[in-house]
Amino acid sequence: MVQIHGVPAFEDNYLWVIEDGLRAAVVDPGDASPVADFLDHRGLVLTAILATHHHKDHVGGLAALAARGDVEVFGPASERIAGVTRPLAGGERIAVPGLALSLEVIAVPGHTAGHIAYAGEGFVFCGDTLFAGGCGRLFEGTPAQMAASLAKLAALPPATLVYCAHEYTLANLRFAQAVEPGNARLAERFFADSDRRARGEPTVPSTLALEIETNPFLRARVPEVAAAASRHAGRALATPLEVFTVVREWKNTYR
Repeated sequence: MVQIHGVPAFEDNYLWVIEDGLRAAVVDPGDASPVADFLDHRGLVLTAILATHHHKDHVGGLAALAARGDVEVFGPASERIAGVTRPLAGGERIAVPGLALSLEVIAVPGHTAGHIAYAGEGFVFCGDTLFAGGCGRLFEGTPAQMAASLAKLAALPPATLVYCAHEYTLANLRFAQAVEPGNARLAERFFADSDRRARGEPTVPSTLALEIETNPFLRARVPEVAAAASRHAGRALATPLEVFTVVREWKNTYR
């Protein structure tokens, strides 16, 4: 069995290390130094790198880590990421070198045009597409693309552990409460995650079931979310995509 560890980097990034006690793969290594320190401290041999998209805080340490040895580098085929040796478009299943681990590759455009996610047995590494309590900004994609990408992730088993790349949870949940103040499960989650952060603990991973219950970007069909979005827009919204689009734009300016 593999274990997954979050290596903190920058102000709020998580760089994920998957290891079996001997070998390791790293997901979205924005900074090489903390990953190298983690690997060296545990005596792990790096065999693979998995990139979800091209932003520097996800690939800035890729070249330095790949130079450690025989490291296969997976990443989105349609994005320019120097050092990728296995370009992926989504729909593939990959065997992670050195680990007894098979991952499904899911195309999830929206945050960037070629963003991909990696789903394994009971977990998903979703980069900046789905966050705990939120979703990524639309830097290159459209609302329709992001909504479709989130729907793909939401179709995974409810117990799936969601390994996103940032500790944005409390800010996301504050916004979620503005959208859906009557959601009792959301209030419980905010209390629990606030307590975790007060103790210096991460709020990630969450579960897909929890996201479906509390994340407004997965709840565009819920009447209270649709009503809040319509009030914010000042007009009736006819479709879940319109609701999603308004909620995403609302979050961009929410303070």
